[in-house]
Amino acid sequence: MSTFRNHLPLTKARKAQEEESGEQLLPPTSNQHHGEASLQATLLGLAALNKAYPEVLAPGSKACVTPTSPWSRPLPWPWHALGQVSPPGAKDPGVLLLEALRSPGLRALEAGTAVELLDVFSGLEANGEELAEAIAAGNPGVPLPRRAAELREALQQGARGLALWLWPKLQVVVTLDAGGQAEAVAALGARWCQGLAFFSPAYAASGGVVGLNLWPEQPYGLYVLPPGAPLIELLPVKEGPQEEAAATVLLAEAQKGKEYELVLTDHASLTRCCLGDVVRVVGAYNQCPIVRFICRLGQTLSVRGEDIGEDMFSEALGRAVGQWPGAKLLDHGCVESSILDSSGGSAPHYEVFVALRGLRNLSEENRDKLDHCLQEISPCYKSLRFRGSVGPARVHLVGQGAFRALREALAACPSSPFPPEMPRVLRHRHLAQLLQKRVVS
Repeated sequence: MSTFRNHLPLTKARKAQEEESGEQLLPPTSNQHHGEASLQATLLGLAALNKAYPEVLAPGSKACVTPTSPWSRPLPWPWHALGQVSPPGAKDPGVLLLEALRSPGLRALEAGTAVELLDVFSGLEANGEELAEAIAAGNPGVPLPRRAAELREALQQGARGLALWLWPKLQVVVTLDAGGQAEAVAALGARWCQGLAFFSPAYAASGGVVGLNLWPEQPYGLYVLPPGAPLIELLPVKEGPQEEAAATVLLAEAQKGKEYELVLTDHASLTRCCLGDVVRVVGAYNQCPIVRFICRLGQTLSVRGEDIGEDMFSEALGRAVGQWPGAKLLDHGCVESSILDSSGGSAPHYEVFVALRGLRNLSEENRDKLDHCLQEISPCYKSLRFRGSVGPARVHLVGQGAFRALREALAACPSSPFPPEMPRVLRHRHLAQLLQKRVVS
């Protein structure tokens, strides 16, 4: 193993999540191995889902409401079509949602990712009457006036638990987990999908499918790192500057409670690449580590070397929103002030854009709470704020559809990791300006 490491030194993945160039973010993984891993994730995920919820794979019991699928490798006909009510090959989200709404007996609701499902339910609330009219008129399909009336009645009950009002037999929501999705899962579970289980068949890290979920009945977010191709190594994460010569460990050598950065070896080019995805080992399954994904190193905020990680910022933002009366966080994005040239001669700072429910305006007192929470969590940030080297974080409330527009722009970029990864730190001005133009408070 030492010979392998000596001949193939580690390289760092480029983690600018919204690169505009046509270059790939990571060294390309062999199509053969990627296909095998994806098929394995799909088959094992379907087997686990069928074991936990035997009725969801019955004909007509599930529907996908987004153009993307939570299954990393779609199964060939007729397997894929057995339980699906969505039109095969349909790409229009409106058509997919209408087909799902026409089927009251669904037991599983699928979406490519949780943030895409968040957009679906937000659009459903905004355009509910239009959708009801289309169902009543039979556009498309046979007119279903009774189902249209049920849709109107469900919408009148409010957003909380809407999915179960629409589909009373619904048992589980299936999405593909990836970086930046946890916030959307929490928002869906607290509002539209209240009372439903969430299941992700796999975790798609920066190099593709990496973690497999074999336990739908367990708490959301636990994955096993499988052996085989592509080769996965684990690089111990240490506080402070990383040593250049830090040694990786193999899966069987991982220690419970420790945090590691994933290292992926591409079999085509024999490149060992640090992905930037950090995991914490919580157990073992047949000598393979069971992990929970913690953060992405490429989503770190730093204007003066303070390095506020993705997990640290999310914790601070969660604390702050918890102090805003009636507010529920749906989405957020961060920008370092240099990207927008917004310092204006003052100290560099963070620009933070949030989408909320339950709060229409942000008072100055509420805005200041995020900065206070960041200081509580990060001593380094607190010291820089005390010395005036870093300015206070500026919080902006954006209107409905702002993050949907951002995701559309990301999806249109060939080299973007979305879907499935959702960047929370924006590195390009045109993307940050999409949110800046939609600020309402």
